[in-house]
Amino acid sequence: MEYPTTRRDDVVETLHGHRIADPYRWLEDPDSPETQAWVSAQNALTHAHLRDLPGHERWSALMREIVLRPVVGVPVHEHGWYLVSRNDGTRPQNTWYVARTLEELEAGGRVLLDPSSWSADGTASLAGLSTTGDGGLLAYTVSEGGSDWQHVRFLDPETGADVEDEGGAEIVTKFGALVWLPDHRTFLYRRYGDARAEGTATTALPRPVLMAHTFGTPKKEDRVVLDVPEDPRLDMWPEASSDGRWIVVPMNHGADDAFAVRVHRASGSTLDEPLDVLPEFRDHVEVVDVVGDVLYVVTDADAPRGRVARLDLAAFERGEDPAWETVVPEGEDALQGAVVAGDVLLTHHLRDASPVLTRYDLDGHRLGALDLDAGSVLSLQGEAGRDELLVSVNSVTAPVQSFVVTPSTGAMRELSFLDGDGWTPPQVTVTRHRAASADGTRVPYWLLRRADLPVDGPVPTLMYGYGGFNIPIGASFSAMNAGWLTAGGAVAIANLRGGGEFGTEWYEQGTRSHKQNVFDDFAAVGQHLVTTGVTTPDHLAAYGGSNGGLLVGALLTQHPELVAAAVPMVGVLDLLRFHRFTIGAAWISDYGDPDVAEDFEVALAYSPLHRIREGERYPATLVVTGDHDDRVVPAHSHKFTATLQRAQGGDAPILTRIETSTGHGAGKPRAVAAQEAADMLTFLAHHTGLTPPE
Repeated sequence: MEYPTTRRDDVVETLHGHRIADPYRWLEDPDSPETQAWVSAQNALTHAHLRDLPGHERWSALMREIVLRPVVGVPVHEHGWYLVSRNDGTRPQNTWYVARTLEELEAGGRVLLDPSSWSADGTASLAGLSTTGDGGLLAYTVSEGGSDWQHVRFLDPETGADVEDEGGAEIVTKFGALVWLPDHRTFLYRRYGDARAEGTATTALPRPVLMAHTFGTPKKEDRVVLDVPEDPRLDMWPEASSDGRWIVVPMNHGADDAFAVRVHRASGSTLDEPLDVLPEFRDHVEVVDVVGDVLYVVTDADAPRGRVARLDLAAFERGEDPAWETVVPEGEDALQGAVVAGDVLLTHHLRDASPVLTRYDLDGHRLGALDLDAGSVLSLQGEAGRDELLVSVNSVTAPVQSFVVTPSTGAMRELSFLDGDGWTPPQVTVTRHRAASADGTRVPYWLLRRADLPVDGPVPTLMYGYGGFNIPIGASFSAMNAGWLTAGGAVAIANLRGGGEFGTEWYEQGTRSHKQNVFDDFAAVGQHLVTTGVTTPDHLAAYGGSNGGLLVGALLTQHPELVAAAVPMVGVLDLLRFHRFTIGAAWISDYGDPDVAEDFEVALAYSPLHRIREGERYPATLVVTGDHDDRVVPAHSHKFTATLQRAQGGDAPILTRIETSTGHGAGKPRAVAAQEAADMLTFLAHHTGLTPPE
């Protein structure tokens, strides 16, 4: 295959004694005319190639059927209002509906927000929303082109009318929700200095400063709540208690799992002096709620699989030294989170990576489990003092199932927001297996197959994994997987070290100097699929996104013989420069710091960009990214593509698909998402021998 010409520069740096060539560094500038011309040329080649592959139209039709069907999102309760997003299948973005009761919302509700009307091409999306404690004002944030930047807007939830901030303030933020104070006019947000709030910006993000803005006042009057200039990597994640009387601020460094916690008593628009209830950055801490004056948290302090603990804030405020008390002790299962609803504490554990939901009273006495058969939990929402809990889950065949639970009794009712979605998923069998990694560690994975097809021979198999940032991977719904299964292929979903499925030790075994374990685990799953006869290397493919894109990049550069095709999506592929772009420094928690010699040596050994070898026979590869990805900047994918195209010693194509006006994935218009999935499936299926359904 003849690829577009990619200019090579003579950029060479000496880093920790190594001469590192970076001939495609010019591709790090997404706004340069040369980069944009390169993107256009690569896209033209890729789209022409995909259109010519057999089955492309059938894959496109199937993914339109799966992705563009009527859908419903996760319902939420916000201070007297119930909200849910729905889409009849024709809108680029989901429309948000509101009602005073769940019954009214199930009956339809009324339109509150229509993000599809915010841009001509459908790429503006809703990033988040939160209401004041009295429910009188709703703040919502808008993302443009898939960017992580969020522009804050306001409306009256009673009328749906936009409300202008009389002070003329334009608030732009990133990550985390807005947190309202008890005066119902003041909220906390994160400010990032003079950073360019555009989706194609690549410069390292300035440190966040926690600010308080009062609605109707000029932005210049915003107050600093927390700023630590001497600690530029410090991040903060404010939350309000159910009753609004307390503001809890966990703090960490980037994606690091060691947190400190400070707490403010809130009154009107003011915050009392902070109480540093956990001053040291040591353990994972996740806020559950403050009930009365008692703070409940999930932590792995002295409990690698997690426990629920509580602290008497009033006693701490009086200058006493109250001890942290264990409410729900560590067990065999990995604790993922907890929520207070009414007078009940609901915990979410993973048992062999499958969810278990259990009710306790606030002193930790077990009341019973919720009987839910789910692949993963999407949302748990409750408030202290309200005997109602909203639970949303999914499975390999159901994108969203939502229930309203009475916590005091455990009574549960499934919510219905759609009459039907027009698509019938195939019946799927899910079995659990384990592969032996390079060091002997047993690595679990799910194997998904069509229930109505025989299992008497190798089949085209799609392998997925993530393995990072303490994030658990469940047997949950994916449109890609649904399409592959519908066509008769098998899907393997791996639980790799670095994930959050089995507690802190499992996570830490896949980070920093142990990161290679993750790639060994994934390769072991692929090898197990081959040795057990599920598939062959000629029929095996792998895909993954973000940190999972790194995973796939590592697999295809370390084990090019194991798979026939690979799709690294929005991947972190240059492990020597990731920390220099946007929020990349946050990932030092898992990847180490390339400016430190020891960490550099580890990263250099597995960095996919730097593992590429001239003349190697690499599998068919489709590198996928978005030109507005300001989380994992597209330069990772661009440089990897150019290097792999030049090095390829085999006949398999090396292509890249660069979506315009989209980012890391959130807020992508539905038709765009459907076609992207169809293109990836066309590519993967062609190179593994899977035929799309008629």
